[in-house]
Amino acid sequence: QVQLVESGGGLVQAGGSLRLSCAASGRTFSSYAMAWFRQGPGSEREFVARISRGGSSTYYADSVKGRFTISRDNAKNTVYLQMNSLKSEDMAVYYCAADRMLVPHTNPAAYDYWGQGTQVTVSS
Repeated sequence: QVQLVESGGGLVQAGGSLRLSCAASGRTFSSYAMAWFRQGPGSEREFVARISRGGSSTYYADSVKGRFTISRDNAKNTVYLQMNSLKSEDMAVYYCAADRMLVPHTNPAAYDYWGQGTQVTVSS
């Protein structure tokens, strides 16, 4: 069992930056690939970024490539999402998720554990 708690969301102006964190409980954090998803009002949950168990491989949605960076610190059981050059279309609830599988997934149904989400609001 893994429990995930996101933090770092808030209100930011367009063009600004935010850093999201997701703290995981348990001693098996490094056994999971980690990902960030987001869900805007009236929208389906969409993939944002994923990082492998050891952190050597990362994957991004085309919409955030070059602006967002996912990273992890296995010693701290934490995964991060650095978001730069934020746009109004980035506004959503952001969720972190854990996946035991090695093959990268962008389908949220493939992920085993989820956090409660943190709101990111971008003002124009």
